[in-house]
Amino acid sequence: MLFNSLHFLLFLPVVVALYYLLPHKFRWLLIFVASCYFYMSFVPKYILILFAIILIDYTAAIAIEKAGDKRKLLYLILSLSANLLLLGFFKYFHFANENVAALLSLFGKEFHPINLDIILPIGLSFHTLQSMGYTIEVYRGNQKAEKHLGYFANYVLFFPQMVAGPIERYATLGSELRKEHKAVYDNFSDGFKLILFGLLVKMTIADNLAPFVNQVYANPSAFNSWQVLLAVVLFAFQIYADFYGYSTIALGSARLLGITIIDNFKTPFSSSSITEFWRRWHISLSTWFNDYVFTSFVTAKRDWGKWAVVLGLLLTFFISGLWHGAGWNFALYGLMHGVALVFEFLTKKQRKKLSAKIPGWLYFKIGTLLTFLYVAFSWIFFRSENFDKSTQVIKSIFYNNGLSFTAVNWSLPLFATLALVMLDVYLHNSRFDLKVKSLKSPYRWAIYSVLLFCLMALSGTQKFSFIYFQF
Repeated sequence: MLFNSLHFLLFLPVVVALYYLLPHKFRWLLIFVASCYFYMSFVPKYILILFAIILIDYTAAIAIEKAGDKRKLLYLILSLSANLLLLGFFKYFHFANENVAALLSLFGKEFHPINLDIILPIGLSFHTLQSMGYTIEVYRGNQKAEKHLGYFANYVLFFPQMVAGPIERYATLGSELRKEHKAVYDNFSDGFKLILFGLLVKMTIADNLAPFVNQVYANPSAFNSWQVLLAVVLFAFQIYADFYGYSTIALGSARLLGITIIDNFKTPFSSSSITEFWRRWHISLSTWFNDYVFTSFVTAKRDWGKWAVVLGLLLTFFISGLWHGAGWNFALYGLMHGVALVFEFLTKKQRKKLSAKIPGWLYFKIGTLLTFLYVAFSWIFFRSENFDKSTQVIKSIFYNNGLSFTAVNWSLPLFATLALVMLDVYLHNSRFDLKVKSLKSPYRWAIYSVLLFCLMALSGTQKFSFIYFQF
């Protein structure tokens, strides 16, 4: 069930109405049933995989809490291994097959890959990270094991954020799901504002950029270098609008139920460094990898000094890249960000001295531009179907100068990009519902009217699934 579908716009009001009509003690069951229905609208049988994850980690967490020091680690390893095996099988089986075949061929060995009809369950990568984070926190003693299977199931399944995040911690979402929420005007007002804004960003910006970007990436050699370069830049705005729109609708949908989930974006394109970018982009993912991969590695290798940080950054972003997709192009995407962060870490003193010699506003503007260009370039590997396609795009940027311009519709993509830039400037370090709340009533309603008009008149002619649904 897509957020930008009639199905969801009928589903959500029914769930919200029933939620407030039911006594608090039965609401967990409604959330569970609604979340199962939401997920099963994609591929019904894959709900069994989520049930397996829920039962494994629910049981493991209780066992960890009851066990002595010697057995705690064993239960944690069993839990994490089960999660990673499920994710590995569904997401990386074909990737491993192809690479084993390629490796053996180098030694003159013939290997016939095993062909299995495997489809990656939607959102599995998010579910495993969220559930593993819970068992790790129980192991560390920072979280009490949840004894109510229904509440833990809802933590993994909660429909507003179950498919593409944000990746929540049990300490926050678990307590929100347990609270008795009352029907409060502010929750409805904020929720509807966020959903309206999220739909606008997705349907009038991301979906108007998608056709042009898809056309170029499908056959980059058919386009002029400038058109390919433009598609690379526009994809940066497309993926931001797409994921930002999803996250905002998720925030609003949860808010209608009185439940608060974390904000996943803080105007990331205003970042003046890659370090700052990852504090503003996909915040829940970057904090998860920071807490459970990078910090764990650096702590274990503290005797290595600064090299522990260097290797920790490279390892963390290599894993993060592969988490996004089963392909070496994704691994390279992650490593590019790891290398950039290593560079910023090792040159911190030199950059500080340089900033003192340049006017602050100019240093910031240069840093922001370079950061955006680097991120946009790295997303070539993220957007391309495979590594070969990535190299085709890069070659087309530099070697297609002699081609004439292919006829494409430029107006809507450029308008959509300008609209997103204006929205980002307006909302800098804030959120739509919070920003408009401070305005007087006539101005607020004028903004709502403009947004509704744009949503109806300027939405893309094609409906596209959310990009992060594939992860």
